[in-house]
Amino acid sequence: MLLPPNLEELIPEGHLVRVVNEMIEELKLEPLTRQYKGGGTSAYHPKMLMKVMIYAYTQRTFSSRQIAKALRENINFLWLSGMNQPDHRTINRFRGEIMQSVVEEVFYGVIEQLLDRGYIDLEKYFVDGTKIEANANKYSFVWRKSTEKNKGKLQEKVHTLLKEIDEIEAAEEERYAEKDLEEVGEGKGIDAEELKRAAKRIDEKLKKEPKNKKLKKAKRDLEKDYIPREEKYEQQEKKFKGRNSYSKTDEDATFMRMKEDHMLNGQLKPGYSIQMSTENQFVVGYSVHQRMGDTSCLKEHLEKLKNWLGEYPETLTADAGYGSEENYAYLQKNNITAYVKNNTFHYEQKKRYKKNNPYRAENFTYLAEEDQYVCPQGKKLDYFFTKKNISDNGYESSRRVYACLDCQACPVKIACTKSKYNRRLYVGVELLKMKKIAHDNLESPRGKEMRSKRPIEVESVFGRLKQNWGFRRFLLRGKDKVNTEWGILCIAHNLAKAAV
Repeated sequence: MLLPPNLEELIPEGHLVRVVNEMIEELKLEPLTRQYKGGGTSAYHPKMLMKVMIYAYTQRTFSSRQIAKALRENINFLWLSGMNQPDHRTINRFRGEIMQSVVEEVFYGVIEQLLDRGYIDLEKYFVDGTKIEANANKYSFVWRKSTEKNKGKLQEKVHTLLKEIDEIEAAEEERYAEKDLEEVGEGKGIDAEELKRAAKRIDEKLKKEPKNKKLKKAKRDLEKDYIPREEKYEQQEKKFKGRNSYSKTDEDATFMRMKEDHMLNGQLKPGYSIQMSTENQFVVGYSVHQRMGDTSCLKEHLEKLKNWLGEYPETLTADAGYGSEENYAYLQKNNITAYVKNNTFHYEQKKRYKKNNPYRAENFTYLAEEDQYVCPQGKKLDYFFTKKNISDNGYESSRRVYACLDCQACPVKIACTKSKYNRRLYVGVELLKMKKIAHDNLESPRGKEMRSKRPIEVESVFGRLKQNWGFRRFLLRGKDKVNTEWGILCIAHNLAKAAV
Protein backbone atom coordinates (compact mmCIF):
# COMPACT_ATOMS: atom_id res chain seq x y z
CA MET A 1 0.00 0.00 0.00
CA LEU A 2 3.02 2.32 -0.24
CA LEU A 3 1.93 3.09 -3.79
CA PRO A 4 -1.62 4.13 -4.77
CA PRO A 5 -3.65 1.00 -5.69
CA ASN A 6 -4.89 0.50 -9.25
CA LEU A 7 -8.70 0.78 -9.33
CA GLU A 8 -8.78 -1.76 -12.18
CA GLU A 9 -7.50 -4.44 -9.78
CA LEU A 10 -10.12 -3.63 -7.12
CA ILE A 11 -13.16 -4.36 -9.34
CA PRO A 12 -13.80 -8.08 -10.00
CA GLU A 13 -14.47 -9.49 -13.44
CA GLY A 14 -18.16 -9.67 -14.39
CA HIS A 15 -19.09 -6.90 -11.97
CA LEU A 16 -22.18 -4.88 -12.91
CA VAL A 17 -20.14 -1.71 -13.35
CA ARG A 18 -18.04 -3.48 -16.01
CA VAL A 19 -21.20 -4.62 -17.84
CA VAL A 20 -22.53 -1.06 -17.87
CA ASN A 21 -19.20 0.25 -19.15
CA GLU A 22 -18.95 -2.40 -21.88
CA MET A 23 -22.49 -2.14 -23.27
CA ILE A 24 -22.65 1.66 -23.25
CA GLU A 25 -19.21 1.82 -24.87
CA GLU A 26 -20.51 -0.24 -27.82
CA LEU A 27 -23.34 2.19 -28.56
CA LYS A 28 -23.02 4.67 -31.41
CA LEU A 29 -24.17 7.95 -29.97
CA GLU A 30 -23.47 10.66 -32.52
CA PRO A 31 -26.77 12.45 -31.64
CA LEU A 32 -25.55 12.69 -28.06
CA THR A 33 -22.26 14.36 -28.96
CA ARG A 34 -24.10 16.76 -31.28
CA GLN A 35 -25.85 18.21 -28.23
CA TYR A 36 -22.57 19.93 -27.36
CA LYS A 37 -21.98 23.04 -29.46
CA GLY A 38 -18.36 23.48 -28.47
CA GLY A 39 -16.54 26.56 -27.25
CA GLY A 40 -16.07 27.70 -23.67
CA THR A 41 -14.78 25.39 -20.96
CA SER A 42 -14.15 21.79 -21.99
CA ALA A 43 -17.08 19.52 -21.11
CA TYR A 44 -17.14 16.11 -19.47
CA HIS A 45 -17.43 13.31 -22.00
CA PRO A 46 -21.15 12.51 -22.49
CA LYS A 47 -20.57 8.75 -22.60
CA MET A 48 -18.87 8.92 -19.21
CA LEU A 49 -21.79 10.87 -17.76
CA MET A 50 -24.27 8.41 -19.25
CA LYS A 51 -22.43 5.42 -17.77
CA VAL A 52 -22.38 7.11 -14.37
CA MET A 53 -26.09 8.00 -14.58
CA ILE A 54 -27.21 4.49 -15.56
CA TYR A 55 -24.99 2.76 -13.02
CA ALA A 56 -26.25 5.13 -10.31
CA TYR A 57 -29.84 4.09 -11.04
CA THR A 58 -28.89 0.41 -10.65
CA GLN A 59 -27.62 1.31 -7.18
CA ARG A 60 -30.85 3.08 -6.15
CA THR A 61 -29.03 6.40 -6.30
CA PHE A 62 -31.35 8.86 -8.06
CA SER A 63 -30.47 12.22 -6.54
CA SER A 64 -27.89 14.28 -8.45
CA ARG A 65 -26.23 15.27 -5.16
CA GLN A 66 -25.96 11.63 -4.08
CA ILE A 67 -24.46 10.73 -7.46
CA ALA A 68 -21.90 13.54 -7.13
CA LYS A 69 -21.06 12.28 -3.63
CA ALA A 70 -20.58 8.73 -4.94
CA LEU A 71 -18.17 10.06 -7.59
CA ARG A 72 -15.96 11.30 -4.76
CA GLU A 73 -16.17 8.27 -2.46
CA ASN A 74 -17.24 5.07 -4.28
CA ILE A 75 -14.57 2.97 -6.00
CA ASN A 76 -16.94 1.74 -8.73
CA PHE A 77 -18.02 5.28 -9.59
CA LEU A 78 -14.42 6.51 -9.53
CA TRP A 79 -13.37 3.75 -11.94
CA LEU A 80 -16.36 4.33 -14.25
CA SER A 81 -15.79 8.10 -14.42
CA GLY A 82 -12.02 7.84 -14.84
CA MET A 83 -11.60 9.85 -11.59
CA ASN A 84 -13.68 12.71 -13.01
CA GLN A 85 -15.91 14.39 -10.43
CA PRO A 86 -18.65 16.51 -12.03
CA ASP A 87 -20.84 18.41 -9.58
CA HIS A 88 -24.56 17.85 -9.07
CA ARG A 89 -25.53 20.75 -11.39
CA THR A 90 -23.65 19.16 -14.29
CA ILE A 91 -25.25 15.79 -13.57
CA ASN A 92 -28.73 17.26 -13.28
CA ARG A 93 -28.37 19.27 -16.49
CA PHE A 94 -27.13 16.20 -18.35
CA ARG A 95 -30.09 14.12 -17.18
CA GLY A 96 -32.77 16.77 -17.66
CA GLU A 97 -31.59 18.38 -20.92
CA ILE A 98 -28.89 16.44 -22.80
CA MET A 99 -30.32 12.94 -22.28
CA GLN A 100 -33.85 14.04 -23.16
CA SER A 101 -33.30 13.90 -26.92
CA VAL A 102 -31.37 10.61 -27.00
CA VAL A 103 -32.71 8.46 -24.14
CA GLU A 104 -34.95 6.36 -26.40
CA GLU A 105 -32.15 5.88 -28.93
CA VAL A 106 -29.91 4.66 -26.11
CA PHE A 107 -32.67 2.39 -24.78
CA TYR A 108 -33.29 0.72 -28.14
CA GLY A 109 -29.55 0.54 -28.76
CA VAL A 110 -29.33 -1.59 -25.61
CA ILE A 111 -32.30 -3.65 -26.90
CA GLU A 112 -30.33 -4.43 -30.08
CA GLN A 113 -27.41 -5.64 -27.98
CA LEU A 114 -29.71 -7.85 -25.90
CA LEU A 115 -31.16 -9.22 -29.14
CA ASP A 116 -27.69 -9.96 -30.56
CA ARG A 117 -26.66 -11.73 -27.34
CA GLY A 118 -29.77 -13.93 -27.35
CA TYR A 119 -31.45 -12.57 -24.24
CA ILE A 120 -34.64 -11.69 -26.18
CA ASP A 121 -36.16 -12.39 -29.61
CA LEU A 122 -38.85 -9.65 -29.72
CA GLU A 123 -41.64 -12.12 -30.50
CA LYS A 124 -43.56 -12.29 -27.22
CA TYR A 125 -44.69 -9.12 -25.51
CA PHE A 126 -46.12 -8.97 -22.00
CA VAL A 127 -47.76 -5.60 -21.34
CA ASP A 128 -48.86 -3.98 -18.11
CA GLY A 129 -49.14 -0.53 -16.60
CA THR A 130 -48.50 1.24 -13.34
CA LYS A 131 -48.80 4.75 -11.94
CA ILE A 132 -45.86 6.76 -10.59
CA GLU A 133 -46.33 9.89 -8.53
CA ALA A 134 -45.16 13.14 -10.11
CA ASN A 135 -42.80 15.62 -8.49
CA ALA A 136 -45.68 17.94 -7.69
CA ASN A 137 -47.65 19.22 -4.73
CA LYS A 138 -50.63 16.94 -4.13
CA TYR A 139 -52.83 19.95 -3.30
CA SER A 140 -51.98 21.88 -6.49
CA PHE A 141 -54.94 20.53 -8.46
CA VAL A 142 -57.00 22.29 -11.13
CA TRP A 143 -60.25 20.53 -12.11
CA ARG A 144 -61.84 20.92 -15.53
CA LYS A 145 -65.41 20.78 -14.17
CA SER A 146 -64.62 23.56 -11.73
CA THR A 147 -63.10 25.67 -14.51
CA GLU A 148 -66.11 25.11 -16.77
CA LYS A 149 -68.52 25.97 -13.95
CA ASN A 150 -66.72 29.17 -12.98
CA LYS A 151 -66.28 30.21 -16.59
CA GLY A 152 -70.00 29.67 -17.21
CA LYS A 153 -70.89 31.95 -14.31
CA LEU A 154 -68.44 34.57 -15.58
CA GLN A 155 -69.93 34.38 -19.09
CA GLU A 156 -73.38 35.12 -17.67
CA LYS A 157 -72.04 38.24 -15.94
CA VAL A 158 -70.18 39.27 -19.09
CA HIS A 159 -73.28 38.96 -21.26
CA THR A 160 -75.26 41.04 -18.77
CA LEU A 161 -72.55 43.71 -18.70
CA LEU A 162 -72.23 43.92 -22.48
CA LYS A 163 -75.99 44.16 -22.79
CA GLU A 164 -75.96 47.15 -20.42
CA ILE A 165 -73.18 48.78 -22.47
CA ASP A 166 -75.17 48.26 -25.67
CA GLU A 167 -78.22 49.83 -24.09
CA ILE A 168 -76.17 52.88 -23.08
CA GLU A 169 -74.84 53.23 -26.63
CA ALA A 170 -78.16 52.48 -28.31
CA ALA A 171 -79.08 56.11 -28.85
CA GLU A 172 -75.90 56.95 -30.79
CA GLU A 173 -74.81 53.57 -32.18
CA GLU A 174 -78.02 51.76 -32.93
CA ARG A 175 -76.56 49.50 -35.60
CA TYR A 176 -73.63 48.42 -33.46
CA ALA A 177 -75.86 47.88 -30.46
CA GLU A 178 -78.23 45.63 -32.36
CA LYS A 179 -75.34 43.43 -33.41
CA ASP A 180 -74.09 43.02 -29.84
CA LEU A 181 -77.57 42.37 -28.48
CA GLU A 182 -78.07 39.67 -31.10
CA GLU A 183 -74.80 37.95 -30.08
CA VAL A 184 -75.81 38.02 -26.41
CA GLY A 185 -79.18 36.52 -27.24
CA GLU A 186 -77.53 33.62 -29.12
CA GLY A 187 -75.52 32.76 -26.04
CA LYS A 188 -72.13 32.83 -27.77
CA GLY A 189 -69.01 32.54 -25.67
CA ILE A 190 -67.02 35.73 -25.31
CA ASP A 191 -63.25 35.47 -25.08
CA ALA A 192 -60.72 37.77 -23.41
CA GLU A 193 -59.88 39.61 -26.64
CA GLU A 194 -63.50 40.60 -27.15
CA LEU A 195 -63.65 41.86 -23.57
CA LYS A 196 -60.57 44.01 -24.20
CA ARG A 197 -62.26 45.49 -27.28
CA ALA A 198 -65.31 46.24 -25.14
CA ALA A 199 -63.06 48.03 -22.63
CA LYS A 200 -61.68 50.21 -25.44
CA ARG A 201 -65.21 51.08 -26.50
CA ILE A 202 -65.94 52.21 -22.96
CA ASP A 203 -62.77 54.34 -22.96
CA GLU A 204 -63.92 56.11 -26.11
CA LYS A 205 -67.37 56.67 -24.62
CA LEU A 206 -65.92 58.03 -21.36
CA LYS A 207 -64.08 60.73 -23.31
CA LYS A 208 -67.49 62.11 -24.26
CA GLU A 209 -69.21 61.36 -20.94
CA PRO A 210 -66.46 61.42 -18.26
CA LYS A 211 -69.01 61.49 -15.40
CA ASN A 212 -71.06 58.48 -16.49
CA LYS A 213 -70.99 56.23 -13.40
CA LYS A 214 -72.34 53.15 -15.17
CA LEU A 215 -69.57 53.25 -17.77
CA LYS A 216 -66.92 53.79 -15.09
CA LYS A 217 -68.20 50.79 -13.13
CA ALA A 218 -68.33 48.68 -16.30
CA LYS A 219 -64.74 49.57 -17.16
CA ARG A 220 -63.59 48.80 -13.62
CA ASP A 221 -65.36 45.42 -13.62
CA LEU A 222 -63.85 44.50 -16.98
CA GLU A 223 -60.26 45.48 -16.24
CA LYS A 224 -60.05 44.41 -12.59
CA ASP A 225 -62.21 41.30 -12.61
CA TYR A 226 -63.71 39.93 -15.84
CA ILE A 227 -60.71 40.14 -18.22
CA PRO A 228 -58.14 38.61 -15.77
CA ARG A 229 -60.54 35.80 -14.85
CA GLU A 230 -61.42 35.06 -18.47
CA GLU A 231 -57.70 34.92 -19.39
CA LYS A 232 -57.06 32.57 -16.48
CA TYR A 233 -59.87 30.20 -17.51
CA GLU A 234 -58.74 30.20 -21.14
CA GLN A 235 -55.18 29.33 -20.10
CA GLN A 236 -56.47 26.52 -17.89
CA GLU A 237 -58.55 25.08 -20.75
CA LYS A 238 -55.44 24.94 -22.95
CA LYS A 239 -53.51 23.09 -20.26
CA PHE A 240 -56.12 20.37 -19.76
CA LYS A 241 -55.44 18.87 -23.24
CA GLY A 242 -58.46 16.57 -22.98
CA ARG A 243 -57.81 15.69 -19.33
CA ASN A 244 -60.05 16.31 -16.33
CA SER A 245 -57.30 17.74 -14.15
CA TYR A 246 -53.69 18.93 -13.98
CA SER A 247 -51.24 20.09 -11.33
CA LYS A 248 -50.10 23.68 -10.98
CA THR A 249 -46.64 22.43 -9.98
CA ASP A 250 -46.24 20.02 -12.92
CA GLU A 251 -48.82 20.93 -15.57
CA ASP A 252 -48.28 17.68 -17.50
CA ALA A 253 -49.22 15.56 -14.46
CA THR A 254 -52.79 14.28 -14.06
CA PHE A 255 -54.47 13.56 -10.74
CA MET A 256 -55.09 9.82 -10.35
CA ARG A 257 -55.41 7.17 -7.66
CA MET A 258 -52.21 5.42 -6.62
CA LYS A 259 -51.74 1.98 -5.08
CA GLU A 260 -49.59 3.61 -2.40
CA ASP A 261 -52.53 5.12 -0.51
CA HIS A 262 -50.92 5.76 2.89
CA MET A 263 -53.89 7.72 4.23
CA LEU A 264 -56.35 4.98 3.12
CA ASN A 265 -58.83 7.55 1.83
CA GLY A 266 -58.52 7.13 -1.95
CA GLN A 267 -56.81 10.50 -2.27
CA LEU A 268 -55.97 11.55 -5.83
CA LYS A 269 -52.33 12.44 -6.43
CA PRO A 270 -50.56 14.02 -9.43
CA GLY A 271 -48.84 11.35 -11.46
CA TYR A 272 -48.20 9.62 -14.77
CA SER A 273 -49.41 6.31 -16.19
CA ILE A 274 -46.51 4.12 -17.30
CA GLN A 275 -46.97 1.37 -19.89
CA MET A 276 -44.24 -1.24 -20.19
CA SER A 277 -43.59 -4.31 -22.36
CA THR A 278 -41.25 -7.07 -21.25
CA GLU A 279 -39.78 -10.29 -22.57
CA ASN A 280 -37.81 -12.68 -20.37
CA GLN A 281 -38.10 -9.93 -17.73
CA PHE A 282 -36.19 -7.46 -19.91
CA VAL A 283 -37.95 -4.18 -20.68
CA VAL A 284 -38.40 -4.06 -24.46
CA GLY A 285 -40.62 -0.97 -24.60
CA TYR A 286 -42.05 1.77 -22.41
CA SER A 287 -44.23 4.84 -22.77
CA VAL A 288 -45.48 7.64 -20.52
CA HIS A 289 -49.13 8.70 -20.59
CA GLN A 290 -51.36 11.30 -18.97
CA ARG A 291 -54.46 9.08 -18.96
CA MET A 292 -55.49 7.17 -15.86
CA GLY A 293 -56.70 3.90 -17.44
CA ASP A 294 -54.58 1.29 -19.20
CA THR A 295 -57.23 0.55 -21.84
CA SER A 296 -56.78 3.69 -23.92
CA CYS A 297 -52.95 3.61 -23.75
CA LEU A 298 -52.27 0.32 -25.56
CA LYS A 299 -52.49 1.58 -29.14
CA GLU A 300 -50.14 4.53 -28.54
CA HIS A 301 -47.73 2.26 -26.67
CA LEU A 302 -47.54 -0.32 -29.47
CA GLU A 303 -47.22 2.32 -32.18
CA LYS A 304 -44.18 3.70 -30.38
CA LEU A 305 -42.65 0.21 -30.30
CA LYS A 306 -43.41 -0.23 -33.99
CA ASN A 307 -41.69 3.06 -34.87
CA TRP A 308 -38.50 2.00 -33.12
CA LEU A 309 -38.39 -1.75 -33.83
CA GLY A 310 -39.94 -1.70 -37.30
CA GLU A 311 -42.56 -4.39 -36.68
CA TYR A 312 -45.26 -5.52 -34.30
CA PRO A 313 -44.77 -8.49 -31.97
CA GLU A 314 -46.16 -11.90 -32.90
CA THR A 315 -48.06 -12.26 -29.62
CA LEU A 316 -49.22 -9.94 -26.85
CA THR A 317 -50.30 -10.97 -23.35
CA ALA A 318 -52.08 -8.57 -21.00
CA ASP A 319 -54.59 -8.56 -18.17
CA ALA A 320 -58.28 -7.63 -18.26
CA GLY A 321 -57.50 -3.92 -18.11
CA TYR A 322 -56.75 -4.03 -21.84
CA GLY A 323 -59.70 -6.19 -22.95
CA SER A 324 -61.74 -3.65 -24.88
CA GLU A 325 -63.31 -3.88 -28.34
CA GLU A 326 -60.99 -1.14 -29.59
CA ASN A 327 -57.88 -3.00 -28.47
CA TYR A 328 -59.09 -6.35 -29.82
CA ALA A 329 -59.81 -4.74 -33.19
CA TYR A 330 -56.40 -3.02 -33.24
CA LEU A 331 -54.52 -6.24 -32.43
CA GLN A 332 -56.51 -8.19 -35.00
CA LYS A 333 -55.86 -5.56 -37.67
CA ASN A 334 -52.10 -5.79 -37.12
CA ASN A 335 -52.04 -9.61 -37.01
CA ILE A 336 -50.99 -9.77 -33.37
CA THR A 337 -52.15 -12.91 -31.58
CA ALA A 338 -53.84 -11.58 -28.46
CA TYR A 339 -53.85 -13.37 -25.12
CA VAL A 340 -55.80 -10.56 -23.51
CA LYS A 341 -58.54 -11.18 -20.96
CA ASN A 342 -61.85 -9.33 -20.88
CA ASN A 343 -63.39 -8.00 -17.68
CA THR A 344 -65.62 -11.08 -17.18
CA PHE A 345 -63.11 -13.78 -18.09
CA HIS A 346 -62.44 -14.96 -14.53
CA TYR A 347 -66.14 -15.02 -13.65
CA GLU A 348 -66.89 -17.12 -16.71
CA GLN A 349 -64.33 -19.70 -15.54
CA LYS A 350 -66.36 -20.44 -12.42
CA LYS A 351 -68.86 -23.29 -12.69
CA ARG A 352 -71.47 -21.45 -10.61
CA TYR A 353 -71.21 -18.30 -12.70
CA LYS A 354 -74.42 -18.79 -14.70
CA LYS A 355 -76.37 -20.31 -11.81
CA ASN A 356 -75.61 -17.40 -9.50
CA ASN A 357 -76.33 -14.82 -12.20
CA PRO A 358 -79.48 -16.01 -14.03
CA TYR A 359 -80.37 -12.50 -15.21
CA ARG A 360 -77.07 -11.56 -16.76
CA ALA A 361 -77.17 -10.82 -20.49
CA GLU A 362 -75.22 -14.02 -21.21
CA ASN A 363 -78.15 -16.09 -19.92
CA PHE A 364 -80.74 -14.53 -22.24
CA THR A 365 -81.66 -16.66 -25.26
CA TYR A 366 -81.25 -15.05 -28.68
CA LEU A 367 -83.76 -15.78 -31.44
CA ALA A 368 -81.92 -15.04 -34.68
CA GLU A 369 -84.92 -15.14 -37.03
CA GLU A 370 -87.00 -12.76 -34.93
CA ASP A 371 -83.95 -10.71 -33.79
CA GLN A 372 -85.19 -10.94 -30.22
CA TYR A 373 -83.87 -11.97 -26.84
CA VAL A 374 -85.86 -14.04 -24.34
CA CYS A 375 -85.25 -13.59 -20.61
CA PRO A 376 -85.36 -16.49 -18.09
CA GLN A 377 -88.98 -15.53 -17.31
CA GLY A 378 -89.98 -16.00 -20.94
CA LYS A 379 -90.49 -12.31 -21.76
CA LYS A 380 -89.20 -11.05 -25.11
CA LEU A 381 -86.86 -8.13 -25.66
CA ASP A 382 -87.25 -6.46 -29.06
CA TYR A 383 -84.61 -4.51 -30.99
CA PHE A 384 -85.12 -0.74 -30.62
CA PHE A 385 -82.12 1.13 -32.00
CA THR A 386 -78.33 1.12 -32.39
CA LYS A 387 -76.25 3.30 -30.10
CA LYS A 388 -72.91 4.67 -31.34
CA ASN A 389 -69.95 5.27 -29.03
CA ILE A 390 -66.67 7.04 -29.80
CA SER A 391 -63.64 6.41 -27.58
CA ASP A 392 -60.99 8.94 -26.55
CA ASN A 393 -58.82 7.61 -29.40
CA GLY A 394 -61.60 8.12 -31.96
CA TYR A 395 -62.64 4.47 -32.27
CA GLU A 396 -66.32 4.09 -33.12
CA SER A 397 -68.23 1.13 -31.70
CA SER A 398 -71.93 0.28 -31.77
CA ARG A 399 -74.34 -1.38 -29.37
CA ARG A 400 -77.68 -2.85 -30.44
CA VAL A 401 -80.28 -1.96 -27.82
CA TYR A 402 -83.00 -4.52 -26.98
CA ALA A 403 -85.79 -3.70 -24.52
CA CYS A 404 -88.65 -5.54 -22.88
CA LEU A 405 -92.07 -3.92 -23.25
CA ASP A 406 -93.49 -5.03 -19.92
CA CYS A 407 -91.33 -5.55 -16.84
CA GLN A 408 -93.42 -3.69 -14.29
CA ALA A 409 -95.47 -6.70 -13.18
CA CYS A 410 -92.56 -9.16 -13.31
CA PRO A 411 -91.95 -10.81 -9.89
CA VAL A 412 -88.16 -10.83 -10.36
CA LYS A 413 -87.75 -7.27 -11.69
CA ILE A 414 -85.68 -6.18 -8.69
CA ALA A 415 -83.23 -9.04 -9.26
CA CYS A 416 -83.16 -8.46 -13.04
CA THR A 417 -82.61 -4.69 -13.25
CA LYS A 418 -82.10 -1.70 -10.97
CA SER A 419 -83.83 0.60 -13.44
CA LYS A 420 -87.33 1.78 -12.61
CA TYR A 421 -88.17 1.24 -16.29
CA ASN A 422 -88.04 -1.94 -18.38
CA ARG A 423 -84.97 -4.14 -18.77
CA ARG A 424 -82.60 -3.32 -21.62
CA LEU A 425 -79.73 -5.21 -23.19
CA TYR A 426 -76.81 -3.46 -24.90
CA VAL A 427 -75.32 -5.98 -27.31
CA GLY A 428 -72.00 -5.35 -29.07
CA VAL A 429 -72.03 -7.81 -31.96
CA GLU A 430 -68.40 -7.22 -32.94
CA LEU A 431 -67.30 -7.27 -29.31
CA LEU A 432 -68.92 -10.67 -28.76
CA LYS A 433 -67.05 -12.09 -31.77
CA MET A 434 -63.75 -10.68 -30.55
CA LYS A 435 -64.32 -11.91 -26.98
CA LYS A 436 -64.97 -15.40 -28.37
CA ILE A 437 -61.67 -15.34 -30.27
CA ALA A 438 -59.82 -14.03 -27.20
CA HIS A 439 -61.44 -16.69 -25.00
CA ASP A 440 -60.39 -19.46 -27.37
CA ASN A 441 -56.83 -18.11 -27.46
CA LEU A 442 -56.65 -17.91 -23.68
CA GLU A 443 -58.01 -21.44 -23.20
CA SER A 444 -55.61 -23.00 -25.72
CA PRO A 445 -52.47 -24.77 -24.40
CA ARG A 446 -50.36 -21.86 -25.70
CA GLY A 447 -52.71 -19.36 -24.07
CA LYS A 448 -52.51 -21.07 -20.69
CA GLU A 449 -48.73 -21.01 -20.92
CA MET A 450 -48.69 -17.29 -21.72
CA ARG A 451 -51.19 -16.54 -18.94
CA SER A 452 -49.01 -18.34 -16.42
CA LYS A 453 -45.95 -16.33 -17.48
CA ARG A 454 -47.60 -12.89 -17.34
CA PRO A 455 -47.46 -12.42 -13.53
CA ILE A 456 -43.73 -13.22 -13.43
CA GLU A 457 -42.92 -11.01 -16.42
CA VAL A 458 -44.07 -7.40 -16.10
CA GLU A 459 -45.13 -7.63 -12.46
CA SER A 460 -41.68 -8.76 -11.35
CA VAL A 461 -40.04 -5.87 -13.23
CA PHE A 462 -42.36 -3.33 -11.61
CA GLY A 463 -41.66 -4.99 -8.27
CA ARG A 464 -37.94 -4.54 -8.74
CA LEU A 465 -38.16 -0.91 -9.85
CA LYS A 466 -40.73 0.24 -7.30
CA GLN A 467 -40.13 -1.99 -4.29
CA ASN A 468 -36.51 -3.17 -4.46
CA TRP A 469 -35.05 -0.01 -5.95
CA GLY A 470 -37.54 2.27 -4.22
CA PHE A 471 -38.47 4.33 -7.29
CA ARG A 472 -41.98 5.58 -6.45
CA ARG A 473 -41.77 9.27 -7.33
CA PHE A 474 -40.21 11.12 -10.23
CA LEU A 475 -37.52 13.72 -9.57
CA LEU A 476 -38.02 15.70 -12.79
CA ARG A 477 -41.07 17.65 -13.94
CA GLY A 478 -42.80 17.67 -17.32
CA LYS A 479 -43.74 14.70 -19.51
CA ASP A 480 -40.59 14.85 -21.66
CA LYS A 481 -38.27 14.83 -18.66
CA VAL A 482 -40.33 12.13 -16.95
CA ASN A 483 -39.96 10.04 -20.12
CA THR A 484 -36.19 10.59 -19.90
CA GLU A 485 -36.03 9.54 -16.27
CA TRP A 486 -38.10 6.39 -16.78
CA GLY A 487 -35.99 5.54 -19.84
CA ILE A 488 -32.80 5.72 -17.77
CA LEU A 489 -34.42 3.49 -15.16
CA CYS A 490 -35.39 0.89 -17.79
CA ILE A 491 -31.88 0.92 -19.28
CA ALA A 492 -30.46 0.42 -15.79
CA HIS A 493 -32.80 -2.51 -15.18
CA ASN A 494 -31.86 -4.22 -18.46
CA LEU A 495 -28.14 -3.89 -17.84
CA ALA A 496 -28.50 -5.12 -14.26
CA LYS A 497 -30.55 -8.08 -15.53
CA ALA A 498 -27.93 -8.87 -18.20
CA ALA A 499 -25.17 -8.83 -15.60
CA VAL A 500 -26.79 -11.51 -13.44
